[in-house]
Amino acid sequence: MACAKKSGRPCVNIITMGCAKNLVDSERLAHMFRSAGVDVVFDADAFTGGDVVINTCGFIGDAKEESIDMILQAVRAKEAGGIHSVFVMGCLSERYRKELPVEIPEVDGWFGKFDWPDIVGAVSPATLTCGSKPWERVLSKAPHSAYIKIAEGCNRFCAYCAIPIITGRYHSRKPEDILEEVRAMAAAGTKDFNIIAQDLSDYGRDLNPERRSMLARLIEDIAAVPGVEMIRLHYAYPADFPYDILPVMAANPKVCRYLDIALQHISDPVLSNMRRHISSQETRELLARIRREVPGIHIRTTLMTGFPGEGDREFDELCDFVREQRFERMGAFAYCEEDDTFAARNFKDEIPQEVKQDRLDRLMAIQQEISLELNEGKVGKVMRAIIDSETDEFYLGRTEFDSPEVDPGVLVAKTRKLSPGDIVDVRITGAEAYDLYADPVY
Repeated sequence: MACAKKSGRPCVNIITMGCAKNLVDSERLAHMFRSAGVDVVFDADAFTGGDVVINTCGFIGDAKEESIDMILQAVRAKEAGGIHSVFVMGCLSERYRKELPVEIPEVDGWFGKFDWPDIVGAVSPATLTCGSKPWERVLSKAPHSAYIKIAEGCNRFCAYCAIPIITGRYHSRKPEDILEEVRAMAAAGTKDFNIIAQDLSDYGRDLNPERRSMLARLIEDIAAVPGVEMIRLHYAYPADFPYDILPVMAANPKVCRYLDIALQHISDPVLSNMRRHISSQETRELLARIRREVPGIHIRTTLMTGFPGEGDREFDELCDFVREQRFERMGAFAYCEEDDTFAARNFKDEIPQEVKQDRLDRLMAIQQEISLELNEGKVGKVMRAIIDSETDEFYLGRTEFDSPEVDPGVLVAKTRKLSPGDIVDVRITGAEAYDLYADPVY
């Protein structure tokens, strides 16, 4: 929905580009606006009325282009009189603070990754409501599911990645603040919690003198909060993996048997060039232990094609690795050189784009076959699913193995009345490569 001024109050449309971590910041900004008496909508398809805030992504080339395109769309809408002003925040504007105002002077204000709360004062002079908590936010999607960001920044400095340049060193949120947020959201009806950070494996090492991960204890405490039903873990790092999280996942039914752990590659020369701090053999040992200690776990990973040093032999090794591991969830992308990274300074980006893309397509074709086979093996099984929405034909849900937006879902037959947020047992009746079909179990 577009901004409407029927209330007589100013209105802001917040548009989020990129990852769920950005979405959390946008939702926090929305709460600040509402506390200042400003109406808020989340609508990337509408540029009518009020002001627009675009929360940008600066991770890879495609994401940067999408953010720039969205800014230009908003600028054109402003010039046409459809909206009042345009403000930009997030990773892209943090990284290119000097360049962007020169290139796109029509934007009314540029804010980065950390000073974005100042946008509220730029839009409305009203004073924020006293007593607001830093974590309070307005959920942009269904209230039964939410992301919880437990840290910001990264200490890994992988060769290809600009995230440490943008966000700085790793900074964990205090467990008591996270738990306060979870308790409030669970009390308001949120059931499905997706725990996110650039690197879950490092959580808490900066908070205690032993420099040990505090992830397992945090997840146990979140699972103990009344009203919490599902917890998923996103973006663990393979090196220094906190193995004490595995018994928690295996024993606690509220902690989904699901782990998002980006591996990027398997060839030792490529892993070394990437500065991933882990070897091929260590990667395989890690995956074997995870599957051994958490039977039935679904592993989501991300892989990269075309990084410097990846020849035909290294790519073939990557393909064999995917066939061997049979990941339940897998995404991939082609390497794109990022300014100021170790790779940009030390390697030549010599692999042609068409070769990178061909390798990417071949890798995803392998995964599609694996996904279909794995899904077909689920037919007849009973799984727990949370309902997100409905169409004329189906309820759209997710099992414990499906995260919002990034994973496929389950299409549940409308043989009984269900509502968003309901958690039900479903029997799988059919399968495609990226979707399941199911009937509710009575």
